Order: sequence, then C-alpha cells, then structure tokens
Amino acid sequence: MEFISNYGLFLAKVATFVVAAIILATLVLTAGQRGRDDHEDEGELKIRKLNDQYRKLKESIQAKLMSDDEYKAWAKRKKKEEKAEKKAAKSAKANTDDTEDSKKRIYVIDFDGDIKASDTDTLRRAVTAVLSVANPEKDEVVIRLESGGGLVHAYGLASAQLDRIRSKGVPLTACVDKVAASGGYMMACVADKIVASPFAVLGSIGVVAQLPNFHRLLKKNDVDFEVLTAGEYKRTLTVFGENTEKGRKKFLEDLEDTHVLFKDYVSQRRPGLDIQAVATGDIWFGQRALEVNLIDEIKTSDEYLIEACERGEVVSVSFQHKRTLAEKIGIATSTALERSVWKVLSAFRNQKIQ
Repeated sequence: MEFISNYGLFLAKVATFVVAAIILATLVLTAGQRGRDDHEDEGELKIRKLNDQYRKLKESIQAKLMSDDEYKAWAKRKKKEEKAEKKAAKSAKANTDDTEDSKKRIYVIDFDGDIKASDTDTLRRAVTAVLSVANPEKDEVVIRLESGGGLVHAYGLASAQLDRIRSKGVPLTACVDKVAASGGYMMACVADKIVASPFAVLGSIGVVAQLPNFHRLLKKNDVDFEVLTAGEYKRTLTVFGENTEKGRKKFLEDLEDTHVLFKDYVSQRRPGLDIQAVATGDIWFGQRALEVNLIDEIKTSDEYLIEACERGEVVSVSFQHKRTLAEKIGIATSTALERSVWKVLSAFRNQKIQ
C-alpha cells in the first residue's frame, strides 16, 4: 500500500508539473503567434549550393580512406586546383559581365504537404524568387514533392504556384520519393517531367468526403437541432441535422463535378495519359505508375540531383519565416519539458527495476 501511495503522489507531482509547463508554453507560443501576425512578411530566403554539399560528402569519405601521406598530397593538389579555378573565374569575369548569367542553374524547391497544404505560402515565395532570376532557355526548376493530398482548394492554389513556372516557359521537374497522391498528384502533373522512386505512391485521382451524423443520437435523447439557411443548397449534408435524399444527391453531384475538374486539370497537363483508366481513385507504386504513364522515369531525387550537378549549378531555394523571441522561448520550453518528463519517467522506471 505504501508503494501505491508513493506512486500516486509521484504521478500527481508529474501531472502538475506537466500541466503547468504546457500552460506556460501555450501562453508563450500564443504571444509569439500574435507577434508573427504583426510581422507576417518577415522572413528570409535560404540558398544552399547542392554542388558544394555533394562534393564535400565525396571529399569527406575520400579523406577517411586515404593514408596520411596520400591525404597530404591530395590536400596540396586540391589547394592548387582551387587557386587555379578562382584565378580563371576572376579572369573570365574581367572579360565579360555575363559569365555568371551564362551558367545553367537548377533551382530546387521542397514541398512537404499536409491536409491543408500549409507549405503553400513558402512555396509561393520561393517560386516568386526563382522566377525573378530564372532563364527559360537554359535553367530548370525541380520540385521535391511529398504529399498524400488534402483540401481541394488548398491544393488547387499550391498547383497554381507551379503553373506559374510552367507558364513562364521554365522547364519543371517533379521528384517524388514517397508519395504524390490526390492533391499531391495534382501538383506533380503540372511538371514537364515526373520522376519517382521505385515504390513511391502516385495517383489517387479522385474526390472523397465523409462526415459523421449524430441526428439519431440527438433524437433518442430528445435534443433538437435546427439548421436555418437562405438558399436551397446552402447546406446539403449536416453533422447534427437530419439529412435528406435530396441533400445527398446534391452533395454527390458536387463531388462528381469536382472530380471532373480534377480529371480535366490532369488531362490538360499530361495529354498522353489515359485519364479514364487512371482516374478511378486508385493508387500505383513507382514501376506500375510508369507503365500507366503517371510518371516519366524511375529514379530517386538524390540520383536526379547528383546527375544535375554535372549539368550545371544546383541551388536549393526556400523561404523561412523569422521566429519571434516568444516563439523561440516557447519551442525551447517545450523541448525542455519533453526532456525533463522523459528523464523523470526513466529514473522512476530504473528505480522500480532495482
């Protein structure tokens, strides 16, 4: 009984600490969000040269495999090569002001989609930045895309951002390593070329809507729920009201119309696709997707970008919001809370085992 009493007291203390910390973190994050609303446009563009990143990886493993003498000779040779390259670049720049612009560039933008396509804002800013400098005659944009889809209007806007690239005549390639389904495929189909890994999930060209209905439960407990509307189809199906066959019919008509729009959108951007065969809501894995023309090539994004480094300068472009001081404190508090709780629980478990 004493152990149970001590255990209960321990849990109460932990629960009190956790609740207090959560409240504190919530208040801080809320203050941070208010600060962000006042400075919505504050942020910065992050640029990373992937050629340098891949080269450093290669050089790092090469250095580990060399003996001391080999490494010294290699480092000396590399230093000479870098010096010669800088001298050549300086000389070329003195002869012409267009040297930098003559480089072929591959701009890489990442999109990690949730149900609301929340990454659309950063995508919009990155696309705007890239289009301000991209040369349609020689440059390329690569979108590394991961999304299982979500809200129609949200993914419609995200796809429209990629349409901006296509309308400017800049070649666009979509790389899918894991999934581009439903709204995710709506985005991918905009690209001139879709590259996917062997087991990436693609397709799901369909529309789904589901909602629970508690009308019978409310009726059983003598609870009335009224829906007042102006307009015959302002509300078709509801969660708490009694749904009618007329409402269901209208709801299904809306779903079918959305599906037609989805199919038309994909068909216009991939005219060689047999849309009736693939617009069933089904999904295909990479190799099968290639067979039905949902994609153009089997390859991971890493393979594609490493090969792109041989064709030109590969640059990753992303827009990141600046975190306010309150947000930084909130994140730090949440992290510290998680670590503290884990340490306390681990210590208690170890004590119990002993």
